[in-house]
Amino acid sequence: MPASWPTAGDLMTAKPVTLPHDAPISRALGLMRDGAIHEIPVLREKRLAGMITFESIARRVSRALATKVEHLLIVPPLILPSATVPEVSEQLLATGLRGGPVVGRKGELLGIISRTDIVRAFPDLPIPGSARLPVVEEVAGPATHFVREDELCRHLVAQIRLLEEHPFPVVDRKGRLVGAVGVRDLGEVLWRPVKAGQRDPPARRSALDVEVRSIMHAPPVTVPTGTSVAEAARLMSQEHVSSVFVVDDHRPTRVLAQADLLGLIVGRSRPVGGRARVEDVYVEISGLRGSADPALLAEIDHLVARGLRRIARHVRPTLLSLHFAPHATHRTNDLTVEARLHTDDGIYYASHTGWNLLAGVSGLLEELTAQARRQREATRRQGRRSRRSAAPDAEETVDDELEAKIRRLADEE
Repeated sequence: MPASWPTAGDLMTAKPVTLPHDAPISRALGLMRDGAIHEIPVLREKRLAGMITFESIARRVSRALATKVEHLLIVPPLILPSATVPEVSEQLLATGLRGGPVVGRKGELLGIISRTDIVRAFPDLPIPGSARLPVVEEVAGPATHFVREDELCRHLVAQIRLLEEHPFPVVDRKGRLVGAVGVRDLGEVLWRPVKAGQRDPPARRSALDVEVRSIMHAPPVTVPTGTSVAEAARLMSQEHVSSVFVVDDHRPTRVLAQADLLGLIVGRSRPVGGRARVEDVYVEISGLRGSADPALLAEIDHLVARGLRRIARHVRPTLLSLHFAPHATHRTNDLTVEARLHTDDGIYYASHTGWNLLAGVSGLLEELTAQARRQREATRRQGRRSRRSAAPDAEETVDDELEAKIRRLADEE
């Protein structure tokens, strides 16, 4: 890994906002809204006890606002100040958090480093091959979850985990992009006071029964196809957003999120040269629910490991991204699986649609293996043609004097 990678200590926010373990949820929500943050470290006698996140609160929306935050804590990754950007990126992606605490040798809290901190530094990072970084459509995930502007906010609560990953595009009746809605926007109605005065009639409508257009932020931040990921990262930092939409004819086609940029960092930081090992490949899976069957996840892991071994015979893989997108219909169980494979020789893509999830993953890996094999054979053929084209040049360098001697001997005979 390059020695010039910045560390967590270089990019972290020192003296972050914190909470005592006995603080109420209402105080946590107030700090999150005022500071536009998603995670807050929780301390117990000046030592880190855990983190409270916007998602952990939203998943328990029925909890009273007076509930202590210590009942909703999650265990975050403990990041050392010497950890490099690729190491921090991998930990944040593995845990699904937007930020993680940076701790000292005694477990004391030194600061917090977030995805936003890394994306802000992205254009200046010493990423291997940065002279030929991909464009947004090569890295961005598919825009599979859309929200109609006239939908009720109640429908978003069931998708809070996906909403935490990146905002959803909001479209009108003609499918044109008109805005975006994220978990912060939803928070404006999740805990909106609904109590009326003593003489007011009782409210019969929930705060969630409002249309998405009333809470979405507009206009959405967009980029055209062909935009460099470095330029998209700069735009994210300038507009203070966690994602941008790739549009075509005013319609969102893909979503470039902070997680996609972190995945690119992890994939590009893998060692180059030597023997390809499956253990060196970073695998990122999105779209599956957190409550997915462990046996199913184990089977997917087995298929991926076996497929990567076959791919490694032809090319060195560094990053594999799998995105599962269930179709919005109750009549079938179809879903689309999209794969993106980063290698030393370029990026390969494949997709599969059907009802059998495991068959889709297996078919994707077979297609990626075939693409890698074809690329290797094409490279070999090009090398053989280059050697053949160099052969006539070698014949032209024949010694003229030797050729004359051979002709005189032939005449004498």
